[in-house]
Amino acid sequence: MKFRALSLSPLRRAVAVIAAGLIAVSSASVVTPACAAEEPDQILNASFDVARELYGDFSTAFSKHYKATAGKDVKVNLSFGGSSKQAKSILEGMQADVATMNQETDIATLADKDYVAKNWRTRLPDNAAPMTSTIAILVRKGNPKGIKDWADLVKPGVELVIPNPKTSGNGRYTYLAAWAYTLRSPGGDEAKAQAFVTTLFNNVVVLDIGGRGATTSFITKGQGDALLSFENELLLITKKTNPGQYEIVYPSVSILAELPVSVVDTVVDARGSRKLATAYVEYLWSPEGQRIAASHYYRPRNKEIAEENKELFASIPLVSVDDVFGGWPKAFKTHFGDGGLFDQVYKKK
Repeated sequence: MKFRALSLSPLRRAVAVIAAGLIAVSSASVVTPACAAEEPDQILNASFDVARELYGDFSTAFSKHYKATAGKDVKVNLSFGGSSKQAKSILEGMQADVATMNQETDIATLADKDYVAKNWRTRLPDNAAPMTSTIAILVRKGNPKGIKDWADLVKPGVELVIPNPKTSGNGRYTYLAAWAYTLRSPGGDEAKAQAFVTTLFNNVVVLDIGGRGATTSFITKGQGDALLSFENELLLITKKTNPGQYEIVYPSVSILAELPVSVVDTVVDARGSRKLATAYVEYLWSPEGQRIAASHYYRPRNKEIAEENKELFASIPLVSVDDVFGGWPKAFKTHFGDGGLFDQVYKKK
């Protein structure tokens, strides 16, 4: 049986074309918004150099938690570098949904440029810092230079490895801790503090861009007699990566390092990832998140978990940036801005 092709008049053909177009437009109008509103299944966390192991384990735990509670598979991508360098990369276009830094000024820099909401410190508990650390001194086995406190670091012939305060929050805390030590010493004042820190930096043989680079210089390359870095990095070395080869010296006074976090508002709003990114940072305060922090030698905020791990962390006097330096904005402007006191100190080297 043969079928005869139907012949459509020009008017009927035009109506058919218009109808087909309307169907296509209607279908697109239904599908496209649904696709655009779909939550991303990946986020990027931009973090500081020595937090690789911490956020590697935490991100794995968070993905399992999110799958169990939200029923969705998610992936957390990670980027590491000097804390201030990471903040600069975000300003230059890195699409980080989350910033987990080691000092307030790096997130404040993002807030000043409207990448992060101005109220970021009050959106989460503990001034948005789920864990803390401090600065200590790592020496080689047997402590051949007899280093016991800050004063021993300025002796002739003692070579130091320190992260660069211009690019690393780690380095800034070290600098400020040494300054605060002098202020707290008998007869200490600002002039004596500047002279002391100048002498200390005269003994620096390696000023690395970030904390992990400083560790590599000291451990792998064998440079320097002492490494100044975060307590968590030094505990990682002495307890896991190089046990028995190095010793930690806790100075008579050091500094409280609060390690803040925030979602990057411009990025999460553009990507539609606010729910996922917010869940990620909030999970840092969960019991599991706090235990992971402690397992990587960060001091947890949760008092019960801190008590469980009290044998890990030395009990030493810790000063705060707020109490000694009037807060991070003032400290940064005075010491680390272009032409600030650090530039004067290190220029004399």
